[in-house]
Amino acid sequence: MNDASVAESLWYKDAVLYQIFVRAFCDSNGDGIGDLRGVTSKLDYIHALGVNTIWLMPIMPSPLRDHGYDVSDHFNVHPDYGTLKDFRELVDAAHARHLRVVVELIPNHTSDQHPWFQASRDPQHPEHAQYRDWYVWSDTDQKYKEARIIFIDYEKSNWTFDQTRGQYYWHRFFYHQPDLNYDNPAVQKAMLRVAQFWVDQGADGIRVDAPPYLYEREGTNCENLPESHAYYKRMRAFLDAYAPGTMLLAEANQWAKDTLPYFGNGDEFHMNFHFPLMPRIFLALAQENREPLDWVLAQTPPLPDNCQWATFLRNHDELTLEMVTPDERKFLWDFYAPDPRMRLNLGIRRRLAPLLQNKRAKIQVAHSLLLTLIGSPVLYYGDEIGMGDNIQLDDRWGCRTPMQWSDARNAGFSDAPADKIYLPVIDDAVYGYQHINVAQAERTPDSFLHWLRRALKIRAQHPAFGRGELQLLPSGNPAIFAYTRAAQNETLLVVNNLAEKSQTYTLDRNTFDAQTLRDLWTDETIAVPALWQLELPGNGYRWFEILRT
Repeated sequence: MNDASVAESLWYKDAVLYQIFVRAFCDSNGDGIGDLRGVTSKLDYIHALGVNTIWLMPIMPSPLRDHGYDVSDHFNVHPDYGTLKDFRELVDAAHARHLRVVVELIPNHTSDQHPWFQASRDPQHPEHAQYRDWYVWSDTDQKYKEARIIFIDYEKSNWTFDQTRGQYYWHRFFYHQPDLNYDNPAVQKAMLRVAQFWVDQGADGIRVDAPPYLYEREGTNCENLPESHAYYKRMRAFLDAYAPGTMLLAEANQWAKDTLPYFGNGDEFHMNFHFPLMPRIFLALAQENREPLDWVLAQTPPLPDNCQWATFLRNHDELTLEMVTPDERKFLWDFYAPDPRMRLNLGIRRRLAPLLQNKRAKIQVAHSLLLTLIGSPVLYYGDEIGMGDNIQLDDRWGCRTPMQWSDARNAGFSDAPADKIYLPVIDDAVYGYQHINVAQAERTPDSFLHWLRRALKIRAQHPAFGRGELQLLPSGNPAIFAYTRAAQNETLLVVNNLAEKSQTYTLDRNTFDAQTLRDLWTDETIAVPALWQLELPGNGYRWFEILRT
């Protein structure tokens, strides 16, 4: 493989992903539900934002009891969202705009409505003999007692009794999501076929949902077992041979060092989400202190050369607080979610703008951290315009409301009658669609949308942000978080003010052996004295290129 081919195969190291809940994005046919054609109609907007990758949340047929993560057919598109032809047209249109497309694979479980499970549970089903052992069945609910219950707000056991079969079936998530039996070679082969199918439809990458839970073994917590890693290595080898350049992204919600096995020796997953980093960005901003960031980055091990972290501020789930201490969790709940309705499981079900009190400077410095620290950033639809949430809605729906395109009826999301929209649009005094919408943001030169477009354009011009080594710099001021990103041909300096009041950073030019900086936002060249007193406004930031003669 030549240098150009190697660089192309590592495209995910320079990726900025835009996460789309298809149901919420744009309704093309007036039925009140977003769909794939709606996404296709907004590709110019997505491209203009400055991202280069679209991540589509589940689009397969499903009873939708878990937002599509309860799959009932792995080889089709949910009729609410369109057809396979619509998906292929979306991929072609995205590729024409140099946008890659990532889809979801949910290998751990299916819906209880999936034909595989229906055949497995019913001894009278004509295909029972074929599918009998495709799920994890037991005569007792006392097996695997060391496995934790994940959805503690909803489930009391990982076993549910099935009257038709007369046995218990295993589920690590909701009772209506039975776990597949990966000790069965036929199941292993079937999931490889699913991955192959979506690559054949044009997908460039696959986000693998909940990868730690594939296998069960007595005497373990049934997570991160060697057998699971062996299977993912097999999937990786298969895709590398079948469709080189296909990226695998893991959703292993664990401490950074504990996720290392998911990268293998660069031969398992290409990427994994850095879950512990995210809450410490919020902790550092709340405490106006860099210590949480220093700590979590010190705990972050180096990755194989062909691997990358995925980083984020918010997404479709609650802001998970599993990777913090009990004291930190209480602090974050009290600070960011004082109303109990804002809390879910071990997390916070709020969007980014409300979390940060809708303070523009704080939202910008949070993005400065996201876009310039390690990893490939993921942006959640609507956060680019400062959308709000609806905590009156159940479960995770409060952060999955319709995209606000304009101040027209239904926020420009759909032409359907308001009572046919899958969820009500945000219509409050602060975040209502009448003033928080794409059209308004595009008309306003100093909007956050325009700021983010510019930030992403700058990031795209400097590969060190995606690929460079990170070196944290001492600041002598706990509110100042400074670091360099160094790649082969450039070194970048980033300084962030975590405090709401202005702060001074004393910059010793001997730290990076250079006398001149170029401001990446203004293109101004700055001659740096031996000790430079850099003033930053409240929650301010500066990005520089270090110029060396």
